[in-house]
Amino acid sequence: MTAIKSNVNYTGIIDEAVERGWEIPDFTMKEIRNAIPSYCFKRNTLRSFYYVFHDLACILILGALSGYINKVPNIYARAALWCIYWLSQSTIWFGIWTLGHELGFVLHSAILTPYYSWRYIHAKHHKNTGHMVREQSHIPTLRSETTLPPRNQDLDPNGSHSIFDESSLATFCVLAYTLVIGYPVYLFTIYTGQKYAGGANCFKPRCSAYKETQYWNVILSTIGVSTTLTIVMYCGYMFGWSTAIKHYVIPYSGCNVWLVLVTYLHHTDPKIPHYRNGVFNFQRGAALTVDRSYGFLVNYFHHHLSDTHVAHHFFSTIPHYHAQEATLHLKKALGRHYLCFDTPIAAALWNNWRACRFVEDEGDVVFYKR
Repeated sequence: MTAIKSNVNYTGIIDEAVERGWEIPDFTMKEIRNAIPSYCFKRNTLRSFYYVFHDLACILILGALSGYINKVPNIYARAALWCIYWLSQSTIWFGIWTLGHELGFVLHSAILTPYYSWRYIHAKHHKNTGHMVREQSHIPTLRSETTLPPRNQDLDPNGSHSIFDESSLATFCVLAYTLVIGYPVYLFTIYTGQKYAGGANCFKPRCSAYKETQYWNVILSTIGVSTTLTIVMYCGYMFGWSTAIKHYVIPYSGCNVWLVLVTYLHHTDPKIPHYRNGVFNFQRGAALTVDRSYGFLVNYFHHHLSDTHVAHHFFSTIPHYHAQEATLHLKKALGRHYLCFDTPIAAALWNNWRACRFVEDEGDVVFYKR
């Protein structure tokens, strides 16, 4: 694994990479693929369904145990137990969402994700990870899209800018809103990703994000989500809206928090750049992905999506139960280009949110600034 050869003239294109000592990798996908044992790519249907039944069993057991919470006489203890219940359920629900990568339509529809629509967009995300135009989530804001002066007129182009200074309370409120509401809004707008002519919508089959041949699958995805919403509303009518909120709406919202958190933290950090066409290729984009650990229990119930996220981006066909072993081989193959940050998750989220505000309009390698 070597950096781009020094005899290639990238002057002016990778100025920021040079300034920050960032080495652009020059490996091939064949080199990376050969480093991972072939059995890591093999799927076992029975084993895959085991994890589905495992998660569903955990969800049902927690649901049954929650029936005893309101019998606890102390109001503060009840409140604490409900919070523990919601945190536990939402964590497992995100595991179900993760399994939807492999087993699909029913699992994703049950958590209000339009399976085929989302899958087509997600495939583009994998192909264009870290690309400044074609990425499907968390494309950085450009300097020209802020109220900052042009770089050549900025007295401190690499420093902190006062327009991004805000109170901790304001930061918290915007961050909380994004974590809870961000994913449903994304499904209706693709607002953080590639700009599509006429806009994009995961429920609009004729928008420019989809091919004509994908029309009916987008329709089917909408039917799946609509069916789940109908069932939830029926259950709310039959068993009470408070029951529906406690056992579906809040866990669903918590699952959304996990989804936005993972998507953001594993592709956004002031230490990693985004690429434009002059530098970008698939493997360089995939190598911009970050592995992070959320602790043993969360990693377990998330089926190790987070601590093996780099492997997931290089080879999305690797089943989750082989991803840890694949990561060990991938780490050796990537060497210094393997990214794994151990900053505590809450601190990483807070710091990155405040530090990653914009990138420059020019250059094929650009880093976040604030």
